[in-house]
Amino acid sequence: MAYLSKLNQYKDFGLLITRVGLGAMFIYHGYPKLMGGPHLWGEIGSATKYVGLTFAPVFWGFMAAIVEVLGGFLLIVGLAFRPVCLLLIINMIVAAASHLGSGDGLMGASHAIDDALIFAGLLFIGPGRYSVDKK
Repeated sequence: MAYLSKLNQYKDFGLLITRVGLGAMFIYHGYPKLMGGPHLWGEIGSATKYVGLTFAPVFWGFMAAIVEVLGGFLLIVGLAFRPVCLLLIINMIVAAASHLGSGDGLMGASHAIDDALIFAGLLFIGPGRYSVDKK
């Protein structure tokens, strides 16, 4: 498979595809949460009880929605990339804990776990050349 080894020269383009795809999906899923208002934020924020935070669920739900929407945008452009990845990891840990705690099992939590692992890897790799944070 020597012909596939040449793809290594396009790793920055691969990171761009990953960033744009994940960012767009997080905006898509986060926007309705953000527009849902305090009632929905309270429901979303109540998931923090599974990680030991039982106060201010409306605040935590709002923060989760902001992280998904603004974090998705920042992922796409590659700005504040590593802090955004860290915030999204935390968001996904809470989401996975919520699924596991409410009885959905590993199948229900798998999407959040997958995303958390991807963001953990991206935290170490960085945004790549085609980003505002390029180095």
